[in-house]
Amino acid sequence: EGADLRKANLTGANLTMANLQGARLRGANLTGAIIDYTTLIEADLSRANLKGAHINGANLKRADFNRANLTGAEISSVLKSGTSFCEATMPDGDIGKCP
Repeated sequence: EGADLRKANLTGANLTMANLQGARLRGANLTGAIIDYTTLIEADLSRANLKGAHINGANLKRADFNRANLTGAEISSVLKSGTSFCEATMPDGDIGKCP
């Protein structure tokens, strides 16, 4: 909880069911990571690379994905109230809207 993983290389990491609440993952490389049923409440994933990541059943409440790269990511059944995707590249290539 609250781990400092800024700019960490977590390419292909299996983070299934990890508790990363409040974690600082700004600029981290999570390309192809498995982030299923992971707790990311209030985590900072701004500018993180999540290209091709698998995110299923995760709790993303109030997480910050601003300017993150989610190209080709598989995202399903997530809790995302209050989550920000401002200027993020979404899985379909669209750019996330800012409030």
